[in-house]
Amino acid sequence: MMNRIKLVVGASAFTIASGAGAAGTGVQAEPDWTLPIHDTPVLAQLLLDRMEYQRDGNNEIALWDAQAWVGTDQKRLWIETEGETNLATEAGDIENFDAQYSYRLAPFWDIQTGLGAQATFGPGQNKERYSALIGLQGLAPYWFEVDTNLRVTEDGDLSYDFEAEYDWLLTQRLILQGRGETLVAFSDVEEWGVGSGINNVGLGLRLRYHFSREFAPYVGVSYTRYLGNTKDLREREGEDVESSSFVAGIRWWF
Repeated sequence: MMNRIKLVVGASAFTIASGAGAAGTGVQAEPDWTLPIHDTPVLAQLLLDRMEYQRDGNNEIALWDAQAWVGTDQKRLWIETEGETNLATEAGDIENFDAQYSYRLAPFWDIQTGLGAQATFGPGQNKERYSALIGLQGLAPYWFEVDTNLRVTEDGDLSYDFEAEYDWLLTQRLILQGRGETLVAFSDVEEWGVGSGINNVGLGLRLRYHFSREFAPYVGVSYTRYLGNTKDLREREGEDVESSSFVAGIRWWF
């Protein structure tokens, strides 16, 4: 036998169930209320993580780094693109245009697999190559945001790329971000200016101000140093092996 006591608090009514027929005593919804629906809605996001201008001496570079995804909390289609254009020569390359299937294997961690493309454009002969990849993206201990991939091209060239970012909240709106990245190649690919071993080390600091959660301009500095066989290849072609740049850009998402 179950007894019900109705309590009225302000404009809200609650029912307390007690007795032998109740699993326990507590506040419950009205009996005629519909049950909640536990579904998995399809969501989407576009993030322009870096849309920036870089200046290193006489060199002026436009750089982009963007990602978009659509899917549920656990399974998503994930698109990433990153590249730069020399504003003087209008030459550049698209690095790691990736289309991936992303699976949430643990809180804050996604394993990703798919296909990537890289292409050059501008003066001279254009080039392109394709790769299969498997990667991991998420938050490491102490809240470092990590994005790392292992890639193999159609010619069998194997490489590993790693990026990490960390945000220091100076205030609720003013954020200083540190960034580091590197590339490790397991074979020489001179056509693409890639030598075996650790190719480079890239470091950056960017100070951004959030006018809203979705929109934040920033300024900062960026440093890149090429190493090992890649450094030798660049010196042979008369290219810089070290650069320090002033950067300014926006971070925007919706």
